[in-house]
Amino acid sequence: MLKPLADRVVLRIKEEKEKSIGGIVLASAAQEKPQTAEVIAVGAGRTTNHGTVIAPTVKVGDQVIFEKFGGTTVKIDGEEVLIVKESDILAIVE
Repeated sequence: MLKPLADRVVLRIKEEKEKSIGGIVLASAAQEKPQTAEVIAVGAGRTTNHGTVIAPTVKVGDQVIFEKFGGTTVKIDGEEVLIVKESDILAIVE
């Protein structure tokens, strides 16, 4: 498993359905990149210029919405995950 550093967060991207509302099957290349994911690992937090660590807002298990083109995709143990900065996360889905 990955242990993110500082204010980084590891996300498991949710697979979007391949059909549109009208029932048309879309090719994977034509689909937009998913923007919802589950948090699977969280770093210790952001360090300020004064050395204070600000704890992350998100926690493991949170469902989040993230920036469309943010982060870095890596493959670990056969699974693709996304590593983003906490600031790339827009909202927690409750």
